[in-house]
Amino acid sequence: MNATERAALEQGAELYEELSRTVGKRTLEILERRRKTSVVKRRGWLVRRMLLIADLVGLATAFALSEVIFSHSGSANRLDLVTEVLLFSATLPGWILVVKLYGLYDHDEERTDHTTVDDLVGVFHMVTVGSWLFYVGAHLTRLANPSLLKIALFWAFAIVLVTLARGAARTVARRQVSYLQNAVIVGAGDVGQLVARKLLNHPEYGINLVGFVDAEPKERRSDLGSLTLLGPPDRLPGIVRLFDVERVIVAFSNESHEQSLALIRSLKDLDIQVDIVPRLFELMGPRIGIHTVEGLPLIGLPPLELSRSSRFVKRATDLLVSVFALVCFAPLFALFALWIRSDSPGPVFFRQLRMGRGDKTFRIYKFRTMASDAEERKNEFVHLNKYASKGEDSRMFKIPDDPRVTRFGGFLRRHSLDELPQLINVLFGQMSLVGPRPLILEEDQHVENWARQRLNLKPGMTGPWQVLGRNDIPFEEMVKLDYLYVTNWSLRRDFGLMLRTIPVAFGRRAAHY
Repeated sequence: MNATERAALEQGAELYEELSRTVGKRTLEILERRRKTSVVKRRGWLVRRMLLIADLVGLATAFALSEVIFSHSGSANRLDLVTEVLLFSATLPGWILVVKLYGLYDHDEERTDHTTVDDLVGVFHMVTVGSWLFYVGAHLTRLANPSLLKIALFWAFAIVLVTLARGAARTVARRQVSYLQNAVIVGAGDVGQLVARKLLNHPEYGINLVGFVDAEPKERRSDLGSLTLLGPPDRLPGIVRLFDVERVIVAFSNESHEQSLALIRSLKDLDIQVDIVPRLFELMGPRIGIHTVEGLPLIGLPPLELSRSSRFVKRATDLLVSVFALVCFAPLFALFALWIRSDSPGPVFFRQLRMGRGDKTFRIYKFRTMASDAEERKNEFVHLNKYASKGEDSRMFKIPDDPRVTRFGGFLRRHSLDELPQLINVLFGQMSLVGPRPLILEEDQHVENWARQRLNLKPGMTGPWQVLGRNDIPFEEMVKLDYLYVTNWSLRRDFGLMLRTIPVAFGRRAAHY
């Protein structure tokens, strides 16, 4: 070891000694657990292998089910079972290659909030393309003459089973220490601290925040816990190495443009994921497009208004799903009605005035979860408002463990079942399955100027606010989420939000109203 290497080692030891006194215990525990393993296993290493196993299990199970069903359908197999198994096994590397080409092994490492729901379209395409390639290839090579019916059965089973297997694989992976990503935020200003708060509110993202890097930090907000300042940006390369940082989020610092560029370029040599919060991020949603002019990237924002065809598709989806759901849930509605009446005196439904699309009011339907005189007693419990009690934005009225809630009402709220009657509002065209949050009039009066464009679409039973954080998201951020939803609407995103609502509803604490 020469003098330069020895000096760098000593400097790194001094830096670790200094920062290890300030970083959170969780970071040190993660480092200790990783050091006990002989191989450095990061999220990408873990998830890619788990998803590979999931894909093989899903495809193999779909093949087995299609074989069993087809063999009992009375149709004769065109090849004996052993030959078909060997032929299918030989195609598995090709299937994995198709999955890789669709990028379905890489998103978890790159994106903090990637879920199996986001894989649905990719899995559908992958299975469809793979099934047709197998069918056409078998006929062209004359290695086999597969039945189109059996291919169709396999296609249907594979879409469902691969998706379920991927969900199970992610559930297992998220319990492993290798799934956690140590992260550092460059910039401890308002935006950097906002990013930190959002990540702390979503432990399911698997992000362990080590701290901030900034030469001129702002005063730290109160909801960031023990998150610490690690020092100026010139320390960042050393911090990345010492604390096994896998993700660096650049969120507006006071460094000059050239210094920021140099810092980000230096990180490319450290094998980490770099995320950059763009300027004007408040206007950017999932539908933004990037195009170039002589290599200069430009971000294109989608049109503000939905086309007639998009509105027609959204309304048609609302009608079909609401009618089907109301028919299916009719026995459940009757059971809940009996339970509500036996639990406390009063009506089954609670109706409340809300602000709808185009500033037109409507009465929302919900199962009653409070005592019948709850509205008259509201002023008695103003002091319990979770936002006002913290000295924060009190434009929303939320009371944890509200004493006005009935016993059965608490159960309904915990799982958002009290909101099922809103399907009636959807059927009547007052609401949509997915949309902005339906605000009471006292809340709506605080929505001004550009933010009123959130009512260009009908309020929804679910939406980004409900899925991403609900009671943990302040009023102003809720309005911004709704604005981004409206200005970046897509049918695919609506289906994604509906699917993500199911595990959220059954996996969170009771909603506060």
